[in-house]
Order: sequence, then structure tokens, then C-alpha cells
Amino acid sequence: MANELRMVEAVRTALGEELARDESVVVYGQDVAVNGGVFRATQGLVEGYPDRVYDAPVAESGIVGLGVGLAAHGMRPVAEIQFSGFMHQAYHQLQQHAARLRSRSRGSYECPMTIRSPYGGGIRALEHHSESFEAGYAHTPGLKVVVPSTPADTKGLLTSSIRDPDPVVFLEPTRLYRAFREPVPEDDHTVPLGEARVVEEGDDITVVAWGAMVREATRAAERVDASVEVIDPRTIFPLDSETILESVRKTGRCVVVHEAPQTAGMAAEIIARINDEALYYLEAPVERVTGYDVPFPLFAREEEYLPDEDRVAAGIERALSA
Repeated sequence: MANELRMVEAVRTALGEELARDESVVVYGQDVAVNGGVFRATQGLVEGYPDRVYDAPVAESGIVGLGVGLAAHGMRPVAEIQFSGFMHQAYHQLQQHAARLRSRSRGSYECPMTIRSPYGGGIRALEHHSESFEAGYAHTPGLKVVVPSTPADTKGLLTSSIRDPDPVVFLEPTRLYRAFREPVPEDDHTVPLGEARVVEEGDDITVVAWGAMVREATRAAERVDASVEVIDPRTIFPLDSETILESVRKTGRCVVVHEAPQTAGMAAEIIARINDEALYYLEAPVERVTGYDVPFPLFAREEEYLPDEDRVAAGIERALSA
């Protein structure tokens, strides 16, 4: 059985089911209880669980720090940061405490904490509301980093994140919250962390994209005169390198797409792994189609910043013609 859900509804469904399944799960963050969250992802949950869904002050460091303490004492906190651009205020709690609790305690403590946050551009938001910092979190040993691109994956990946024994940064693409519906399993639906999805199979070139960029990559693939394999890693760290490498060994060409700035982005890491493990299979240099090395622009210029299907299609054509 499956319901047709939007991504934001899939978030709410996963949270509701985990609150019902496990009494150690608590959901909190700014305005998540009474108002149901800035995007209404938690709307109505407080009515069923008034003792485990609650509002927190506007203090990102305190929100994440509280979660570390709750997790250390046997709870499974699921915290919401209203926009990922404000998660930097909590980065020291993530990097110095959440990510290190297992190693610092020599395994005596786990940190089963999930930090949810809308991320990325495309909704004409204000400054500090559209950043893509997944590479920074991936560079922090001890954190897992998840980015869904469909409602079904959102439910499955969020459920797996909440059940995971380690801290997970769960980044939800804001522009996809209400972009489309798709069938989402009603039963206990999980998607393993660290396992990529082959969105489209193809033989001529591989395109790797995540979050909102998966739709741009898929549309671009339909425009070019080639058989394009589209891969969505779904988990940025740990990265499913083998699915990407297996595809590149088959196609010999690759384009990596992300909306974060180019320098030191995840595309650079993926290309490095391809060079390490599949260099002799390449028939052309790997292309990057990314955001630019500038602060995310105000909304009047965000369409020029974000990769779209035109830029992705051009990247595919360059890789095919090299």
C-alpha cells in the first residue's frame, strides 16, 4: 500500500510513525510544535505527542547541544534547524560534541541524534536561507549526511536516520517540499544510509546529482542525444562510491552536479575517487556543473546561480564531445 505524498508530508509521516513506534524519540526546534515548523513539516504532531514534541528557543547552538545531552541519556532527539544557513551557529556543537561522542567515550556512549534542516536555493528566500554546506558536514568525521530527492526516499531515509546510532545531518531541499507527489509506502519503510539510487540507466555517460539537482539532471538527460545514467547518492557521507565507480567504468564519462560552490565541493571528492579507482576507464575529463564560488545571491539572481537543465545539458555535451 502507498499514499501519494509530497516531500514535506513524507517528513511529517516519518516523524509521526517514529514517535508512535519508539517512546525515546523527541521532536523539537523553533516553532515545530504550536506552528508546525516554518514549512509545516511537523504540523499536528504535538497534538498526538504533547510531551515529546516541543518548541525550542531561537538558539541553534542550544538546540543541537540539548540533543547531544538527550542522546547521551538514551533518547533519540530529532531537532529542526529552520534553515541550514543558520546551522553554522551550532557547528561547534556538531563538530566538537555530537560527532565525537562515540570516539571520545571509547564507545561507551552513542549519539543517536538527527538534525533536520531545509537547505538549498530555489524558493526566493532571504539571505542566509539557501546555503548548501553538505561538503562541510561530510568533512566532519562522525557525522552522517543525508540528502533526499523524492518523497519516498525522504520517508525511508529519515526513518533510517532516526534509528541510526550516530548523529545524522538530514538536509531537505526546500524547493522540493511541495514540488510533486509520488507513492510513498505506508508500511515500515526504510532506505539504507550509504546506498545510492540509479535513477535512470544509460550506457554513454554518468551524471551524479543529489537533492533538487536530481530533477535538473533527469530533465537534461532527456534533452541530449545520448544514453545517460543518472545516479543519486542519497547519502553524501558515507558515500556509495562503488555504485558511481561501477557506472563510470561502464560509460567512461561523467558529470557531477551540485548547487553548492564549486571549490572543495563534493564533486571534487567524487572526481578524486574516480581518478583513484576508475581513471583508466575514462574517455574524457569529468565535468563539474555547480554553483559559483560566491555567497548565495539574493533572490533576484538565484536563477543565474543555480545549475539548471540548460547548464547540465551543456556539461553533458562537453563531456561527450571531449
